[in-house]
Amino acid sequence: MSLTRDQKAEILEEIVSKLQENSTVYLADASGLTVAQSNELRRRFRAENVEFKVLKNTLVRLAMERIGGYDGVYGALNGPTGVAFSEEPAAPARVIKKFLTDNPTLERPELKAAYIDGAVYGEGTLDVLTKLKSKQDILGDIVGLLLSPAANIVGAISAPGATLAGALQTIAEKED
Repeated sequence: MSLTRDQKAEILEEIVSKLQENSTVYLADASGLTVAQSNELRRRFRAENVEFKVLKNTLVRLAMERIGGYDGVYGALNGPTGVAFSEEPAAPARVIKKFLTDNPTLERPELKAAYIDGAVYGEGTLDVLTKLKSKQDILGDIVGLLLSPAANIVGAISAPGATLAGALQTIAEKED
């Protein structure tokens, strides 16, 4: 059953909205999975706050063209395509990798491309993507780096005073 023009327009608007809401988009080929395997994969995505949908490549491309900046992933929009939307850059990759690890006989889902905050990752980058840090982790690292020099300065300033006090106390004890 083909979609009507109104249905396609509605789906297109939904995809545009999802692309605007999420900084991370994964394109994967999940064809050949049984219904039970597909349901399990979707359940795992939901558990990680990742929305996964099988969408028409043409509609995904139109939505990406409307927003702009997705040129690097257009080549992956062929054949069966599942689209994973997420705010957490590594979450979809971790789900796919864990699913494949738990089902060693499966070759799919297979990463076709990933778009993360303007950067495009192609096939074969699943292991790299699983190690990406979230924005919160990166901000925490930056704050830690910014605060560490201040802590070092405070430590350096207070250390001589502590050493001097210790030396004076040792001298005073020897005189007694």
